[in-house]
Amino acid sequence: MKVWWGINIAWLVLFIVGAIYLLNRRIDGAGTIQTPTVRMVSLAVLGGFFIFICLCQLIVLLFIKRKSK
Repeated sequence: MKVWWGINIAWLVLFIVGAIYLLNRRIDGAGTIQTPTVRMVSLAVLGGFFIFICLCQLIVLLFIKRKSK
């Protein structure tokens, strides 16, 4: 269970670092200038990925709790 919490904290740190990176960059990998709209879309995609990871982690937690009973 401690490993599960450690992995979740690592995912949270990665999400925060990714969000800060997306908000601070001026030009993306394709060379286009980042407008506020594009930044919000990038954050929405990152947020969707984060929600997917959270759902997967909750499913894993359910399996861990069932196995421990």
